[in-house]
Amino acid sequence: GKAWYAYYLKKWVDIKASPDTTFHFGLSEIERVKSKMKDLQQQSGMDSSSFLEYISQDRFFYNNVDDIQKAFQTTKDRISKRVGSLFPFADKVKDVNIALGTNKAMAKAPGYYMNGTFYYNFTDSSFNKRNINWLYLHEAIPGHHFQMTIEKTLARSAIQDMFEYYGFIEGYAAYVEELGYELGAHQNIYDELGKWEWDIIRSVRVPMDVGLNYYDWSDEKALEFWQQHIKGKDDIARREIARMKRWPAQVITYKYGANKILNWKRQSKLEKDFDVKKFHGSILAYGSLPFSILEKLVIPKD
Repeated sequence: GKAWYAYYLKKWVDIKASPDTTFHFGLSEIERVKSKMKDLQQQSGMDSSSFLEYISQDRFFYNNVDDIQKAFQTTKDRISKRVGSLFPFADKVKDVNIALGTNKAMAKAPGYYMNGTFYYNFTDSSFNKRNINWLYLHEAIPGHHFQMTIEKTLARSAIQDMFEYYGFIEGYAAYVEELGYELGAHQNIYDELGKWEWDIIRSVRVPMDVGLNYYDWSDEKALEFWQQHIKGKDDIARREIARMKRWPAQVITYKYGANKILNWKRQSKLEKDFDVKKFHGSILAYGSLPFSILEKLVIPKD
């Protein structure tokens, strides 16, 4: 019921999260991401229909595993040259492996991280090149592999070891996707577009999750909401609807957590001595914590 869902929001996302505010946050993120995508289309010099036709051409897709593997390795090499200038603790992070995913339970996701290896999934006849950079950033370095490796080096209390905070874990990994240019991952607007193409899915999921689990939406109403904002991906919509009903509030962690860190960053930039490397250090130095606690450490009050 509704009380359980309100509890799950606090458990998985943030103690300050409520169904109504989360729903409206999701609506605002949908508009933000649409604006980003529209800006890239305008930068291309094409109208919307020509742009959509262009990015659907074969040139934007890989058809074999060797090419995908090489592309991820190229992105890894570019990022490795810059990550130390933006993030501390790089010397503590061992190399990440890259491999084709074989876990059938994880086959529907674009990729996943497990035990020192970033796995990408290639189950169809083609692989969108625009998924290379954001996916590596999220799952590998400076995303999950980077954060989780550092966390293992930290002194954590017995209470901390009892819990994992997915609002932080997934939110942090989604946040680092915003650094594609600074980290040398993105080489053009189409690389950046890939980040927003998946981010619109994450954004639409936020109101859908609240709608399904709190506002008593039917599956059909949720699908109609999806179709208002995303065209031609109803198979993903149905998969995500089932996921939201099975694991309430979890899909919200990505967007909510990334937004928290982005807001802290904007606030910290107002200080004259702002240093992005120190800022990232303050985010990573304590391991995964609830945002209500971490905020007091990242943005100390006078």
